[in-house]
Amino acid sequence: MTLEDLVRLRRARDRMDREYALPLDVPALARTALMSPGHFARSFRAAFGETPYGYLMTRRVERAKALLRRGDLSVTEVCLAVGCTSLGSFSSRFTELVGETPSAYRARDHEEVAAIPPCVARMYTRPVRNRWADRADRA
Repeated sequence: MTLEDLVRLRRARDRMDREYALPLDVPALARTALMSPGHFARSFRAAFGETPYGYLMTRRVERAKALLRRGDLSVTEVCLAVGCTSLGSFSSRFTELVGETPSAYRARDHEEVAAIPPCVARMYTRPVRNRWADRADRA
């Protein structure tokens, strides 16, 4: 993979970070990276260790956690606010990444996180697909 490819992949990843709530699909992201959809998907996984869809859903769940901690929106409202169109798929992915349902996460007390600066809180509350590797990194 060339440096130019990595720059283009980062451009697409940055778009996912900014526009996570918009409908994004692999063909649209591939156009951002100036690649074919198949080449983009393979290159993205090779460069960042997960599929474009997996990365986008991680961003959406990360934002959903922040909205659920506020407590003023329902789970359905949060699902739609982060760009998901299916409450069932959102809940399944949230539970897979976070380890509890969105409703349980929303109902839990989040006072301990409130005192932590947001930049530090993001590092420790970021959803991670591979929990075992994540625990080893933090130990």
